[in-house]
Amino acid sequence: LRTHQWCFIFFNVLLFHMLLFGADLLEEYFLRSLPLSYTDAKTLEIRERARKLNTDPLKAHLSYTVSSAATCSDQEILLLVLVCSSPENRTRRNVIRQTWGNVTDARGYAVLTLFALGKPASVTTQLEINEESQKHRDIIEGSFIDSPETQAQKMLMSVEWTVTFCPQARYILKTDEGMFVGIPSLAGYLLSLTQLEDIYIGRVIHQGVPDRDPESPGFVPIHQYSEEFYPDYCNGSAFVMSQDVARKVYVAAKEVPVSVPPDIFVGICAKKAGIAPIHSSRFSGEKHISYNRCCYKFIFTSSNMREDELFKDWKETSDGKDCSL
Repeated sequence: LRTHQWCFIFFNVLLFHMLLFGADLLEEYFLRSLPLSYTDAKTLEIRERARKLNTDPLKAHLSYTVSSAATCSDQEILLLVLVCSSPENRTRRNVIRQTWGNVTDARGYAVLTLFALGKPASVTTQLEINEESQKHRDIIEGSFIDSPETQAQKMLMSVEWTVTFCPQARYILKTDEGMFVGIPSLAGYLLSLTQLEDIYIGRVIHQGVPDRDPESPGFVPIHQYSEEFYPDYCNGSAFVMSQDVARKVYVAAKEVPVSVPPDIFVGICAKKAGIAPIHSSRFSGEKHISYNRCCYKFIFTSSNMREDELFKDWKETSDGKDCSL
């Protein structure tokens, strides 16, 4: 090839990578939330109460009676993964246990994956969950019936369990059972952070509008949330909180109605505690990302994963092979 042809090829390769990675940088810049002020007296009070929170009384007086055989190690845990799961989806939980949820170590740091459930309507299903919980010791079960209307309760239960029984977890990933999670890439990113507190990171939603349709399952009446828009929040399919944020959310939650969707519930609590969400395009949100081995080694999450996809993608991304630029 002649010199000008080589230059043309090089220019196109360079342009491709600029568009690929530049789009991520631009997205993160434009979706960055403005830092919140700590000068508000109520915000300062929440932060101070969270800092001084005594978790010992909580163990005997949980807001939501929890039945759990799950335990948190006494050693420091880099990442506690809480998977919100439906009681009936035992097969899906087993798939996660055999794939990305099987990671217990990332760069020498401990990783722990647990499942958060509400109670099933069926007695037979409850007996199966009891057996599953005793076998795997990774299930946290609330006293409420698991339904679309109780998902915020499940979120609050998960936060309460974390601050009470797993305060040594540095970061908490809340995710759904339909997700693929790249634990190694996420752990590497968390270890690179220089900001150690107020970490609330995911795919940020700006100016979400409350559902005012009384016929809708997600209906939020004005008397429960009167603002035109929700505060910025991280999409609920997957987001990360630092331990201090979990404590602040727990303290702020007493003033937030649990009738709003769970991800918005956390966003409202975070705003009350003076925490601004951090956007990362490596969280997919509700999107399913087309599979590519090196892409999946880089991203943090992809949604709407079939069980056969999880097995295949996990096997290929865990083969130890490096990716070129």
